[in-house]
Amino acid sequence: MHDLGYARLDTDRARRTGDPEVVYGAGKTPEQLVGILRTLHAAHPERAVLATRLSDEAMKAVQSEVPGAVLDLEARAATIGPLPEPAGTVAVVSAGTSDAPVAAEAALTARVYGAGVARVNDVGVAGLHRILAARADLDAADCLIVVAGMEGALPSVVGGLTGTPLVAVPTSVGYGASFGGIAALLGMLNSCAPGVTVVNIDNGFGAGVFAARVARNAR
Repeated sequence: MHDLGYARLDTDRARRTGDPEVVYGAGKTPEQLVGILRTLHAAHPERAVLATRLSDEAMKAVQSEVPGAVLDLEARAATIGPLPEPAGTVAVVSAGTSDAPVAAEAALTARVYGAGVARVNDVGVAGLHRILAARADLDAADCLIVVAGMEGALPSVVGGLTGTPLVAVPTSVGYGASFGGIAALLGMLNSCAPGVTVVNIDNGFGAGVFAARVARNAR
């Protein structure tokens, strides 16, 4: 445990769970993020440290003050240190371009947590031929992350096409009656396709952790 005054860092988490602590950037100042990343990287330089939900100011600070940090602008995240050798494959399936930031967060998280990642983009239910054309990619993966906003129908469709383990991510994309992703969340929770697991709205990180662990254990 490292006590920085503003944060108590769990540097023993990798030993306990197999994965190091991740930094949730929202609400932290750029200076705090830089300090946390440096400390975690020093504690386990052999494994990538991940910071998510970074503001523009935080990304600028990390880029300039943390040597070796790699920014993912789409995911609004950063890593420092080597990514693990991938074991198993997670396919990240997104309904539309507007869902891309959440899908990108899920994909990067899955890589940091040790899985290989394939992306299947813009295959929403408004054009069912697109997801049907991607069936081989769905079946080849060890776990699927299905990201969708609006009414959240895509995970039900995918769950009816393949028996691959699936975690659904509702996004806050949609017009007024989507209620910031609540409509998609409820649609996914009420899926008639069996075996659909659901995480919180816009929680690409949580989906990436779950899917990577499934993929790693599958291999």
